[in-house]
Amino acid sequence: KEGRAGGGEVGMVYIEEWDQFYAAACALFEGDPVCTRYAFKYRATKGEMVLKVTDNKQCLMFKTDQRSDLKKFEALTAWMTERMANAVPTHAPLDKS
Repeated sequence: KEGRAGGGEVGMVYIEEWDQFYAAACALFEGDPVCTRYAFKYRATKGEMVLKVTDNKQCLMFKTDQRSDLKKFEALTAWMTERMANAVPTHAPLDKS
């Protein structure tokens, strides 16, 4: 499932399924690696984490309140960091570990 969030010029989309978010985030990065960036924040009042990936044209967001999803965040962070550093990738784009 997807849902729109916020206003602004950049199309912001919440993606509710992790596999869809991961695939879309990887595709967004591969489409424009120079402009793509990501950030995450913890909302203590709601007990949820939000991960955002954007290339200034499209903004993908995933939120969760499950601690087990931190490993998923780590996998995406490792994948993107390897590519940002031009390292030899050790994670497959859809590695779910």
